[in-house]
Amino acid sequence: MPEATALRVHPGARVATPLCRFAQEIAALTGWRRYGVAILLGALLACALPPIDMTPVVFLVFPSLLWLDNGSASPWASARLGYVFGISFFVAGLYWIAAAMFVDIARFWWALPFAVLGLPAYLAFYPAAAMGLTTLMAVRLRLSPLGRVLLFTAAWSAAEWGRGHLLTGFPWNLVGYVWSGGFPGALTVLQTTAWVGIYGLTLLTVLAASLPALLGTASLEPLAATRRVAPLLTAIGLIAALAATGSLRLSQTPTVLTATWLRLVQPSIPETMKWDPNAAEENFHRLIELSSGPADHPLAAIIWPEAAVPFLLDRDAAHRRAVGAVAPANGYVLTGDLRGNPAPDRVSSLWNSVEVIDSGGAIRANYDKAHLVPFGEYMPLANVLPLHKITPGPIDLSAGPGPQSVALPGLPPFSPNVCYEVIFSASVVAESVRPAWILNVTNDAWYGRSSGPYQHFAIARTRAIEEGLPLVRAANNGISGVVDAAGRVLAHTGLDSVGYADVALPEAAQPTLYSKHGDWLFLAMLVMCLLPALRLRGQSNYS
Repeated sequence: MPEATALRVHPGARVATPLCRFAQEIAALTGWRRYGVAILLGALLACALPPIDMTPVVFLVFPSLLWLDNGSASPWASARLGYVFGISFFVAGLYWIAAAMFVDIARFWWALPFAVLGLPAYLAFYPAAAMGLTTLMAVRLRLSPLGRVLLFTAAWSAAEWGRGHLLTGFPWNLVGYVWSGGFPGALTVLQTTAWVGIYGLTLLTVLAASLPALLGTASLEPLAATRRVAPLLTAIGLIAALAATGSLRLSQTPTVLTATWLRLVQPSIPETMKWDPNAAEENFHRLIELSSGPADHPLAAIIWPEAAVPFLLDRDAAHRRAVGAVAPANGYVLTGDLRGNPAPDRVSSLWNSVEVIDSGGAIRANYDKAHLVPFGEYMPLANVLPLHKITPGPIDLSAGPGPQSVALPGLPPFSPNVCYEVIFSASVVAESVRPAWILNVTNDAWYGRSSGPYQHFAIARTRAIEEGLPLVRAANNGISGVVDAAGRVLAHTGLDSVGYADVALPEAAQPTLYSKHGDWLFLAMLVMCLLPALRLRGQSNYS
């Protein structure tokens, strides 16, 4: 049966309103036009995310996608539509990953198609599964249009959660992050993550954005005008409620600065020079010079970015003493570094670490990155695939044990995480001992002047709100800065800037609901969507 013949329109209904006609015309599209619209909608959804921040387009994308899916003849047709939509969305939103290949394109030219299309091709299975399952269950259960929207919301949100957890997880650019950038008023809605996390905000955003799809349902046409616009009013009311509660939280969580001052050093060393042995001393000297600048306030710590030091400090006493020489009196240098297995054995294992060095050059604490980047820091199936990771060095990195709190005299306790570890909700803070702040060190120099560094900073900002903790971020290149416990950006550096910023550490807020219960609240929200959806049976507009 041709896909366009399965239009889910109430038999005999009068299609008169412009939106009903528009919905029916979209559903009737076939062939390349049908998939062309799906590609356009996927790219538009990517535009809702930082740094473009066209947040309102989600209220165009999801109704249009649901109307387009009205022309699907089967669950497989819906899944194919979702897959094409997903490919477009992830290519447009993650194109910047390919920039990493150009750091050494002579060696990694073969990986370029996999970076541009391979990862999106995998990630697109998640929206495909959500849309296929929605159609399958909606037809079998003969759900009403509202039931279908609720089921779609639950399926999409569950698929997003799966994307963030399966096969090591990659929860980048979840729909809830459309509120994490610079759209006016978005920060008020982003406060919702303090209660239900980013997955909960994703669910509420998809629900609000999908409800207007009901305006294109022909069966609503004979109803009074007030009932016809009820879906739109409900969507507006939902977002308004989130903004109102978020505004209340912002007013009750003012920025309070502590007496702890930190220096964030951003050297912006190009990735092509980062591991060049001939440039190692020059790169190290840049860090030392930036750290030695005058300070208007006594500093508790100087923070260097991920893998800032091109030496194994645990085996290099001379460079370790040089680091300690620029540490504040009774303070520390917190630096990203590669840590090797204990000397004097040869280096056989490496960890991507944060090491704390005092003014005497002693390593006082370290944290090893636990969530490693496949293909970047280690090679999956290394015994089978004759390939090497794209980062320099022949040794795959080892994973650390997980989140921890580091407590040292003169410095409020903190939970460090390295690079993209910060994208994993409920995994950035040690559960046993709540810290006073989150430290994120990173190196976004791989991605040049793309949207990647802006998205990374916006995602990190969301972790501060979820946990109710300030976040301090130091990037080799990218965006360094300080975010308070309500997600306010108090200071930040620009992309490609070289320099340092002295910042006061904000106070922590009270533990949030999300920090106590994690994604269990999101699971409850899924159930709250599914139960009413399953009750709305026997009212179907499906033939």
